[in-house]
Amino acid sequence: MLKEQYLEALPVAPLKIIAMDNCTELGHQIDTAISDFRKQFAKKNTMLRDISGYVCDSYKAGYHMDAILTGERQAVIEESIRGTDLFIITDVVNRSTAGVSPDEHFQDLKRIISACHGSAKRINLIMPYLYQGRFTSRRNLESLDCAIALKHIISMGINNIITFDAHEPRIQNAIPIQGIDNFPTSFQFIEAIINGNEGISFNKDMLRIVSPDIGGMGRVVFYSSILGVDMGMFYIRKDYSTTVNGEHPVVAVEFLGGDIAGKDVIIVDDIIESGASLISTARELKKRGAGRVIAAVTFGLFTGGLEEFDKAYDEGLFQRIYVTNLTYCSDELKNREYYKMVNMSNQIAEIMMAVNHDAPVKELTDQSGLINELLGR
Repeated sequence: MLKEQYLEALPVAPLKIIAMDNCTELGHQIDTAISDFRKQFAKKNTMLRDISGYVCDSYKAGYHMDAILTGERQAVIEESIRGTDLFIITDVVNRSTAGVSPDEHFQDLKRIISACHGSAKRINLIMPYLYQGRFTSRRNLESLDCAIALKHIISMGINNIITFDAHEPRIQNAIPIQGIDNFPTSFQFIEAIINGNEGISFNKDMLRIVSPDIGGMGRVVFYSSILGVDMGMFYIRKDYSTTVNGEHPVVAVEFLGGDIAGKDVIIVDDIIESGASLISTARELKKRGAGRVIAAVTFGLFTGGLEEFDKAYDEGLFQRIYVTNLTYCSDELKNREYYKMVNMSNQIAEIMMAVNHDAPVKELTDQSGLINELLGR
């Protein structure tokens, strides 16, 4: 939690938020949380209370997109943001509007940055899902879109970039002397699972943490270490000589880890796209005698729809899927019995408050202390 003594210093500048149309719900929740936090802090700190505009019911600045018959668009900021510490929040993988791709969301983001540049004192970008963040290495003649995008928006005047559970944290090396913070979600997931009363015991003899593949090992190692339980990983052997529907077919699935018969399992991953990986992992766990299976996934995109998840749930392959609200979740998903939302709005609000005061964010990046406190250690 954000410590009050961090806020003893004055803010860098008046805080303003532009929540793009692709994340209005999350933006509203963050705005409300900041307003509540500031009202609480101002009651105890007269210096903050006396700052004009420090306590407000809302910090959001409106904008709209003008379009002409050619299809070209232009961002228009609807109020003054001069001299402000501006936070732009965007969800580049929001699929709620048919036909709008991540590339188009990113292009609109650049329009917003362009419209704000030269007026705001500082521009901070909150991009929970890092644009093109899964394309971070080159094997053949392939583009490195994420690195190019980061360099481009930094060149446009972004001062800080805030993201969560980046697929490849080393992408920060693309802009080594600029600010980019990659925040974890582990505390929020563990808290949500405990509050969800899933019957899970955080006991070494009863619980295993599992990664669907080698790419998620970093997150699984942290969960395993902080919870004091054993971990495992699935190794998927593929036939790289052929491609089916854009993917190499799976030849065999091997589990690297101890016996999981009768053990509850938490599958930890950063993203659900089609869901094939998660469902196959749950099925393999059940084949090996696993008890309750719960998934903790940062970004739930569900690009292939929910039909396969419904079948897997009815089959008893998993008990629950915990997903953050960092990216758009459809009402259809929210109505599913197996869906549980992990609310990240307070976490983002605390990050924004700390950044606005140039305060340390160590407790928000290293969540081990919070987790130990949550577990009563």
